[in-house]
Amino acid sequence: MQPMERTGIDATTLRELQAPLKARYREDPDAAVVTLTADGELDGSGVACRVRTATALAEAGLHPATGGDGTQLCSGDMLLEALVACAGVTLRAVATSLGLQASGTVHAEGDLDFRGTLGVAKDAPVGFREIRLRFDLDTTASQDEIDTLIRLTERYCVVLQTLRNSPTTSVSVQA
Repeated sequence: MQPMERTGIDATTLRELQAPLKARYREDPDAAVVTLTADGELDGSGVACRVRTATALAEAGLHPATGGDGTQLCSGDMLLEALVACAGVTLRAVATSLGLQASGTVHAEGDLDFRGTLGVAKDAPVGFREIRLRFDLDTTASQDEIDTLIRLTERYCVVLQTLRNSPTTSVSVQA
């Protein structure tokens, strides 16, 4: 399969790219199950974890609210960035499929109570209390078309659906 050009893709091309995949997945549902992976290297000298992305090495560390100096990525920020990326790509794919022109920005913000993370208050949650996702769209689409675009984007955004429907998660260790 050819990679998509950054200059754009139309609905016909997107359908042509996805049609054989959809057909294969209908015939063989197991072929649609793909295991994605991520690996990190623990910093032996500081409080950090290096994560290799497709294009760079990202170093995550403590958020300033937990003692970090702000020079490393915060994993909470990275979660919101993953949500923005997935929602943005999904919205563009849905808009393309619907034949709609839509550009603009995607914004995510989330509220954390760092008392939970730092063990200061047992009743304070560890993790986001609330996450808000917003699209600021530049489009000529009608309100009905925008409503459909957002409804389908919400339905098919992997990161959003994962956050909403927390999967079974396990933790193991090899020492």
